[in-house]
Amino acid sequence: MSEAKDQNENFDAESENQPEAANEQPTADALGQAEAILNEAGADVDETEAQQGEASATETELRNDLLRLQAEYVNYRKRVERDRAVARESAVQSVLTTILPVLDEIDAARAHGDLTDGPFAAIANKLDTILVQHGLERINEAGVEFDPNIHEALLRQAVPEVPADHVGQVLRNGYRKGTTVLRAAQVLVATGE
Repeated sequence: MSEAKDQNENFDAESENQPEAANEQPTADALGQAEAILNEAGADVDETEAQQGEASATETELRNDLLRLQAEYVNYRKRVERDRAVARESAVQSVLTTILPVLDEIDAARAHGDLTDGPFAAIANKLDTILVQHGLERINEAGVEFDPNIHEALLRQAVPEVPADHVGQVLRNGYRKGTTVLRAAQVLVATGE
């Protein structure tokens, strides 16, 4: 019995110590758990900040790529439009250049009085109107100052009432489209004597 009494006392002593240990253990566990939660939260915050930093860097990189692509597309579109305009202008100039001998024949017929009226005169007038709409200009003025950019001097001769270094007579019309000279006018240049 004394043995049972000793066990009972030991059990009571352990029971008394256990509530204190039980009280201490949940507190220690709670602190440990809180510490673990804070550590995880801190790691999550660091991880979230790292992810946000990576996302921000990725977003900035993608935005820069998009801006670069937009700029390339705008440049490409401008270049294509410019190339189209140049190709169209070149095609028009090529057609006009091939028609110049026909225009010379029409001018010769007019000078001889063959195109004063009739159907061929109407056709020649319509052709002139169409060519003017496409920007073709004649270089055929006499009395203007000689310009080697638009005139080709064939002769130098004294021409009454025309000052020196001016066009005395146009021998063959020249043509230009805008600022481009398709063919220089062949002229007689006055000497001013």
